[in-house]
Amino acid sequence: MLAAIAAVVVFGRHRIHFNWQIFVEQIQLATWWRIGLAIALIWIAYAVRAMRWAVFLSPSRKVSGFKVLGPQVIGYTGVALLGRPADLARPYLVARKLRTTLSEQIAVYVVERMFDLGAMALIFSSVLYFSPDKKTLPHPELLRHLALTGLVGTVCIAILAVFVKLRGAIMADGTRRAFAGFAPKLGEGIADKLLAFRNGLHVLSSAREVLLAVTYSLAMWLMISYAYLETAHAFVESPILSQLSLARCMVVIAAGMVASAAQLPVLGWFTQMAALAAILQGFFGVAWEPALGCGAMLLIVTFLSVIPLGLLWARFEHVSLRKIAAESEHAGEALEHAHNSAASE
Repeated sequence: MLAAIAAVVVFGRHRIHFNWQIFVEQIQLATWWRIGLAIALIWIAYAVRAMRWAVFLSPSRKVSGFKVLGPQVIGYTGVALLGRPADLARPYLVARKLRTTLSEQIAVYVVERMFDLGAMALIFSSVLYFSPDKKTLPHPELLRHLALTGLVGTVCIAILAVFVKLRGAIMADGTRRAFAGFAPKLGEGIADKLLAFRNGLHVLSSAREVLLAVTYSLAMWLMISYAYLETAHAFVESPILSQLSLARCMVVIAAGMVASAAQLPVLGWFTQMAALAAILQGFFGVAWEPALGCGAMLLIVTFLSVIPLGLLWARFEHVSLRKIAAESEHAGEALEHAHNSAASE
């Protein structure tokens, strides 16, 4: 890991003119109340996420959002410190706390991801498509097509979810028959995924729950979006960052999400920070010093700020992050193996 970081530094030091003194000054002169507000928005978003998880659980049991807030905070702390392999810690911790099966909580996790994707796609697409400064964005035609694709894709996901929920078994059986002649294993795999998706959708049993989940999802991702925006606006010494529009911020958020998709322990912090800085510099012409400063602060605000709270919560609940991450990964593998064995019989 250290060798990889050193290689990046050696590669870039003669290609990028960077002044560390200016970088430090950019950090020192930042508006810290804006950064504090951004962290507060991220922390509130965790609470909203817990309330949404409680909504997903409501068909089988009634719990408060606070009941599942601890697993959310501890789980995201595990991801920040240990990387994406710790992502199953959240459903594992909820299952252990509520004394339910892991498969039930993984079903919630799958539907949660669907709502995250849909909410972010809807916000991203709406802002980019209707923003007054959309023509000033880099590659405006490409972004316009991406925005339109996102809106259409969100609608298609919603329609697909309805069909799978109502006719999932029929769709799975039809998929098996369609692939039986030339790729039976592929057909069986797709059918299994459809059935797993249908089983996950049982967490939404009424229109009220769907509406609540959509409301919480949109509220949460709007908070996250404005946390990005407030962090950028905190860099008052950079005219571009201090006046960054919401549409431009959406491009930065998309880059951050892509960079964090395969998060590695610690090393992933640097790759995510570098990706954010590269987008700010390459797309919007921000100087490297404030771009890297903003990238580092965005990483802290949106990804690492949960760590102190999560460590305190884990200590209070006597949870070992490494142990929970390992147990949840093994439990997930065992669950998948059992499912594959049952499907092959």
